[in-house]
This record gives sequence, structure tokens and C-alpha cells, in this order.
Amino acid sequence: MLIAVEHLGSVGVGITSPQYFRANDGRVYVVKLQNNRLGLKVLVNEFLAAKIGELMYLRFPPSNIIETNEETLQRSPLLAEQGVNPGRHFASQYLDNTEYLGKSNLEKASNVSEMAGIILFDHMFHNADRTNNRKNILLRREADRYTIYAIDNSHLFRSGKWTLDSITNLEKRKKTYYRFSFGMLLKDCLSPQDFLPYLDKVTTISNGQIDQLVQAIPSEWLPDAAERQALAQYIKIRCNMAEEIWNTLCKYIPKARGGRRLSFGRKASPTV
Repeated sequence: MLIAVEHLGSVGVGITSPQYFRANDGRVYVVKLQNNRLGLKVLVNEFLAAKIGELMYLRFPPSNIIETNEETLQRSPLLAEQGVNPGRHFASQYLDNTEYLGKSNLEKASNVSEMAGIILFDHMFHNADRTNNRKNILLRREADRYTIYAIDNSHLFRSGKWTLDSITNLEKRKKTYYRFSFGMLLKDCLSPQDFLPYLDKVTTISNGQIDQLVQAIPSEWLPDAAERQALAQYIKIRCNMAEEIWNTLCKYIPKARGGRRLSFGRKASPTV
């Protein structure tokens, strides 16, 4: 777990009003606080995305739980004004040298095929916000390449304010999110084979890992045991549905790149 040592100011965009903090590792993080306007489940969503993203080898920024103490908060008039309390929040490492991904700069990206994993993940967890919000996919200039990163997982389960009933109703629902970036990627860039390494990763996620992941959510973020149980059940069901979701997505890929068949069979594929 990270420790916040300095508040650097507001990010200035986003419904959750994220803040910049420097942590005890010397890095700068974008932090979503417990008292954000959507509530604690935003932090739950971000935590789940980060942990499952690690298991699927997705291109998310490094992230972790971050703790703020009274001393750090007292040095920031803004946080004092907002009534931020000491406690555990969610931190995602700040990425410099970035621009929003679009048609005009997509050709510069070195890892376009990795977006197959992001699209699969977002359909497993009904994260329509990534394709509806054009500011949630970044292109970062690194030493010798441009790399795509996906950020902001606050709207898993279609909402930062999901309920027990709402995620239960989404468990087996299939819906394709095709607007803007996802439509562009499926139509112009990706092939069915690009999804295979991520499907392989999903199949290695055990029920025990899922239970441990849900149990690791800080208790103050999700105190309700029934909601934790529903989350674990949702994740297990969606992991089992991953190949079915992939089949649906492939129907939006042009026939020239192997898409638009009635069904696809998954074969062994290289590790990501």
C-alpha cells in the first residue's frame, strides 16, 4: 500500500474529482477519494479492474491503494474544505507525455493489438464509459514508441453506483459497445486472433483467486457481505462467458480480417 506524502492539486476533469498526490515511492498518482461524488463503489470498481487487469495482462497504469493521514490532509486547504478524512483511497500512477487516442494518431501506436484485451474486459464488466468517453484511452510517448493505455475504470457494471440488483441483472447480459474508439478498432484494426491471448488468461483465473480478490477490497469501501458475494459470483459468470462475448465481438470485425462468421473456435495461442 502507498502512503500519500503531498497533495499536488486537483486533476480538474472527471465526475469523481480526482486529485494529484505524491506518494512515498516518489511518484505522482491520480487519486480517487472516498468522498467522491459518486461514492465508495467507484473505488471498488477501480480496485477490481486493477487486480483483474493484472491477471489479464492489460495495459492499465500501475495502481494501488493509497493511505492519507491527518498531517498530509492538514497541509492542503482544498482537501480540508472538501472534508476529506484520513483513510484508504485508490491511486493510479500519473502518465506524462500523453494525448487522447483518436483516428488522427492511432497509426503511431505500437500496441494496437493490446486493445483487444481492453475491449474484452470492458464487455465482461459492462464498462460502456470507455468507448462513450473519449478521454479514457491515452496514447503515451515513451522512449522509442507510442503506447496506448486505458484509464478510468470507475463505471464498471455500467455505473459507479451499482446495486445488488443491478449487477445481478447484468450477470448474463450480452451487449456490444461499439461507439467511437471501440467501433474504430473493431472495424479498422483488430482481428479475432488478437483476442486469443486474453481469452487464455481469463481461463486461468480460478474461483479461488476471484474469492481472494473480492475479499481484499477494503472493508470501509464495501462493508456489505451480500454485495461482496454478488461481485464474486458476477466475476465467475463473466469469466465463463468470455469466449461467448468474444464470438459476439468478432461479428463486428470485417470478413477480410477473419470476422463476421457465425461462430469461432478458440485454439491455443501465444502468451501475452
